[in-house]
Amino acid sequence: MADAQPNTMIKNINHIAIAVNDLEAGQRFWHELMGLSLDHVARVADEGVDTAFLDAGGSAVELLYPFEENGVSKFLEKRGPGIHHICFEVDDIEAMLAKLHSAEIPLINETAKVGAGGKKFAFIHPKGTGGVLVELYELPQ
Repeated sequence: MADAQPNTMIKNINHIAIAVNDLEAGQRFWHELMGLSLDHVARVADEGVDTAFLDAGGSAVELLYPFEENGVSKFLEKRGPGIHHICFEVDDIEAMLAKLHSAEIPLINETAKVGAGGKKFAFIHPKGTGGVLVELYELPQ
């Protein structure tokens, strides 16, 4: 392995997102059977999904159910239910995006979007990550 500089920009795994065909069935499994605490359920109108976040002890499981045609609905049509993406919390999302851009990593979002509660987020294309859709979060201070 080549000498790598430690990456201080990633703070933790914020969540792992799972695309589901039935949000309530997903909640029953992860909450009632697996014992994760249901943190919140929300409609993310801008993204066309209903979500349920379940606390997994320092990170979360996010269930994604599309209520309109979008990337998640296309994922479900092509691959069926399953892990959709992994999300890393970062210190400075704009610096991370610039670093990835300069390394010619394909980005879905060239600049961060602002979501609920002021969190910034952006997606890295799976072509640049070895086949995994990666989301970056920068939480407000």
